[in-house]
Amino acid sequence: MPELPEVETVRKGLVRLIQGKTIEKVTVRWPRIIESPEVTQFQTLLIGQTIEDVQRRGKFLIFKLTDVDMISHLRMEGKYEFYSATDNQTLDKHTHVVFVFTDGTSLHYNDVRKFGRMTLTEKDQSLSYKGIRQLGPEPVPEVFFLTPFQEKLRRSSKAIKPLLLDQKLVTGLGNIYVDEALWEAQIHPETPANVLDEAETECLYQAIIDVLGRAVEAGGTTIRTYANALGEAGKFQLSLNAYGQTGLPCSRCGTPIVKIKVAQRGTHYCPTCQVWRGR
Repeated sequence: MPELPEVETVRKGLVRLIQGKTIEKVTVRWPRIIESPEVTQFQTLLIGQTIEDVQRRGKFLIFKLTDVDMISHLRMEGKYEFYSATDNQTLDKHTHVVFVFTDGTSLHYNDVRKFGRMTLTEKDQSLSYKGIRQLGPEPVPEVFFLTPFQEKLRRSSKAIKPLLLDQKLVTGLGNIYVDEALWEAQIHPETPANVLDEAETECLYQAIIDVLGRAVEAGGTTIRTYANALGEAGKFQLSLNAYGQTGLPCSRCGTPIVKIKVAQRGTHYCPTCQVWRGR
């Protein structure tokens, strides 16, 4: 699943590839991808719209167009592929939305599982969209502050991993990066949030910023099918310390990394460095 670093890398690629292009035609081949408005109106409204910018909030991409915003969520396996005017633009069965530009180039939205969604909102109103409105701050120190983060942790008895996954404390943490941040902070994924002391929560706060920052810089993590809009694979998988490392020695203490289920998610941690503590 593309997480914040992967989506940010896609955003950067899209800006480089399609910023300033004008849409000539839109073809929707799987109607359920379009959340609103209805498909015919979606296709019609986008004709003649110029892509002014592509922004991101959490894992949502926001296409800033002349008169509307288009919100796109990639979900499990959604991806964008760009084609030049001279490329073979043959559609495969997983191509569900095609944007053709006036210069002959095109952008294809591919999604094996068909879970991704797109919606149009009024110009500059995308931050009021229900899925975006509920998000916590971006994981950067300019907007993600330690004290409110610590206060919210103190008020919750929920296990720390699912609490971080729900996107309300801080946005952008998916399964990979929660495992990595908890490993870096030496916190067991099932530890109740309100058990953590001030030093542990500050360490976790710094780990979240550090892990996601490094992952963005590396272009994300390539697990199975992920590649960005430029067709490039991320490199952060070369730096993983916990996620996907089952049975390999912890790079800090040498104990084999174990995998368990937490909140129905495969979870990786070091049983020596990350000791569970109850109430």
